[in-house]
Amino acid sequence: MAGIRVFWLMVIFFLTSSISVVTGSTSLITVPAMLQFHIEPRTALATNMFALTFMSVGGTLPFLRSPEVKGKRLPLLISLTLLGSVLGAFLLLRVPTRSVPVIVSVAVIAVAAFSLFYRKSGMQESVIAPSSGAETAGYALTFLLGIYGGFFSGGYVTILTAVYVAVFRFTFVEAIATTKLMNVFSSAVATGVFMWHGLVNYRLGLILGATMFVGALVGARFAIRIGNLWLRRIFLTAVWALGLKALIFDVWGSRDGSQAAPLGR
Repeated sequence: MAGIRVFWLMVIFFLTSSISVVTGSTSLITVPAMLQFHIEPRTALATNMFALTFMSVGGTLPFLRSPEVKGKRLPLLISLTLLGSVLGAFLLLRVPTRSVPVIVSVAVIAVAAFSLFYRKSGMQESVIAPSSGAETAGYALTFLLGIYGGFFSGGYVTILTAVYVAVFRFTFVEAIATTKLMNVFSSAVATGVFMWHGLVNYRLGLILGATMFVGALVGARFAIRIGNLWLRRIFLTAVWALGLKALIFDVWGSRDGSQAAPLGR
């Protein structure tokens, strides 16, 4: 790949990783960018997942030194994330992905509407523990979203953040810190599957991974300092923008009557 293309991808990946520490939905920007530079679709998704692992580590490190990561639920959340992400990564090898923008756009707009309806969600730590039903729903959604995260990851952290705010009654800082950690495991195990099948471009992946690691470090330090009010505002703005973008350009714009082909064919 020409050096100028790599340079522009580095710029895009750095800016995206800095912002998406708060907003999530990194792959909704980075994967289309890679496709614009004519990278084969399976390789783009696999290499992006490889780079996301570095970003997730960089975004998690600043939070590990703060009290925002709640340890009680972590073992089960991590286990469900690993299992779901392995299943999702294998799905990528067989399932067409033309329908992914529809799923993402509907999901993120629903998340934004839900968050607007419950205006105080995530603003302060709740003194009311979630019910047993809510706990069960949170674990089930962690597993199901893990499948999606291992498959594509676009919107995964965004939706998971909203789920943790709504179901586990986390603040936005707590939810962002926890989902960053979940994304480390999700992207790492999916990357392992992609590496096993020879889909990762290691040279490009290492360059973009290092870029995203630095960007995520910068973004995470910023997220810790600005507090829940501004985190909520940034999060909701990004959710609406990404959802509408996917709906208008990826869903409506793709209604050309052509049949979706399996990815990579």
